[in-house]
Amino acid sequence: MKTSYLFTSLGFAAVTLATWYFFFKIFRKSLHATPFPEERRKRLFRNTLLAVVGWMMVVSGLSLSGVLSDFSALPPRFTIVLLVPLITVILVVRTETVKVILQHTDPAAIVVLQSFRIAVEVLLWLLFVQNLAPVQMTFEGRNLDVLSGLTALPVAWLASRKQLSSFWLAAWNLACLGLLINIVATALLSMPTPLRVFMNEPSSVIVTRFPVVWLPALLVPMAYGLQFLSLRQVLAGKKRGAPLGA
Repeated sequence: MKTSYLFTSLGFAAVTLATWYFFFKIFRKSLHATPFPEERRKRLFRNTLLAVVGWMMVVSGLSLSGVLSDFSALPPRFTIVLLVPLITVILVVRTETVKVILQHTDPAAIVVLQSFRIAVEVLLWLLFVQNLAPVQMTFEGRNLDVLSGLTALPVAWLASRKQLSSFWLAAWNLACLGLLINIVATALLSMPTPLRVFMNEPSSVIVTRFPVVWLPALLVPMAYGLQFLSLRQVLAGKKRGAPLGA
């Protein structure tokens, strides 16, 4: 069991690092295509990288210290892992800088990166098999978020060929957001708090432990962040009257 969990935990670390690596590849390519001065492009890339690495270190430290696993306080300290990136992403996505960057970003690149959610669902299922996560957090239970990852591949292909309308891309993003909200809510309602609804064991405390904590701290924000970016790209394109992928 310990060996199995070791591989699963390494899987979460690998998926997190790989996903953010590809995000920064897309980000760098988009920045180079913008009319921003070179110094500003370098500063944006550097500051974003430092912010992500810094957040990763803070969350890891809180997890290893056991702070996030303490549910005696109300609200639970774990909520900081969810709220900080959510507020940050909402504020950043609305900026004029992001608007310009999105004008030089391939819509398909944003979509295809969502395929990382396939690996996440496999890892969650492995945690369930190892009796470390409740069944409702897997595709055997209430979690259908694997559909987001699976459909990202054909949706990205259609977007790259400009065969997907803005309406359907927006609809896909909203549907995937719904699936994400469902699993996040399920995880929260499976935690040992007064708000717990799912009483079966184990609870969902595994998401507070390192490195699985990178799932709510870095991968969940990646999922909804990409969807917010894609939706803003769609809305901006409609205002300009430009076809998807133009």
